[in-house]
Amino acid sequence: MTDVKRELDAVRGRLERIEAQLQFLFRRLGITAQDAPMAQASPTVIGLLSRGDKKGAIRAFMEETGAGLKDAKTVIDSLARGG
Repeated sequence: MTDVKRELDAVRGRLERIEAQLQFLFRRLGITAQDAPMAQASPTVIGLLSRGDKKGAIRAFMEETGAGLKDAKTVIDSLARGG
């Protein structure tokens, strides 16, 4: 087995474990993958956040989803951390 194949197999194994952990967390939280914050963030929100406009991303998220300031800030902060 080549080094590249071994590395790919290791990455696949890690990915499978991460996916299983996410599924466990989603079940515990009573949500689906579609309910997760990233699934709710539009390309506009993601674009604003990627340009460093956190306040604009929060504002856009609030306008698009009807979320309050606290919830929008929580989601955007989570996205900013890579979540």
